[in-house]
Amino acid sequence: MTPADAGFRPASRTIFNTPLLSPALRALSRATFRALGWRLDGLIPSDLRQAVVIGAPHTSNWDLPYALMAAFVLDRELHWLGKAQIFRFPFAGLMRWMGGIPVDRSRSNNRVDAAVRCFADQRAPLLLLVPPEGTRKEVERWKTGFYFIALGAEVPVVMAYMDHATRTCGVSQLFHPTGNLESDMSDIRAYYAPFKGWARRGEGERSPKSQ
Repeated sequence: MTPADAGFRPASRTIFNTPLLSPALRALSRATFRALGWRLDGLIPSDLRQAVVIGAPHTSNWDLPYALMAAFVLDRELHWLGKAQIFRFPFAGLMRWMGGIPVDRSRSNNRVDAAVRCFADQRAPLLLLVPPEGTRKEVERWKTGFYFIALGAEVPVVMAYMDHATRTCGVSQLFHPTGNLESDMSDIRAYYAPFKGWARRGEGERSPKSQ
């Protein structure tokens, strides 16, 4: 096992499978969604064991807590990629317990290869959330790591979104990469075009309750 593989291995115990606590967090997530006026549209197929999940627009630090709550509401365990800086002591254990997997953004090729091997070695179900924009800032071009992970691992892409305009977290149909990067990315970006994030260009980041 290479160092990249070791770092990429998902934690076996997370917030989604901790006895006693997980049911409480699931109930709290549902109550929070209702209290804040958000709704969930769509489902992840119950027989889907492995997939890359992308979520956009990614414009706020609030995206991750809402993604985790949505996973609880859907009753699915979710792992997510995060920049290595947030996994430093003393938060590394907490972030992994929340489903996080640290990545070094300077080594994109190693990250893709490690993720593909992780899917191949993983016996348990693995839904891996990868933000295609790679940053909370508005970008012109998306990162393609998620695409090559799904293509190499031969798993579908679950296209999830958070639309502030309608206060909806949604999950669409599965997308199967064809290998035609330009065409596939064009289709994926067109799908996400109507959705609005919390923080737009020129605006500060805000809590969803303040809008």
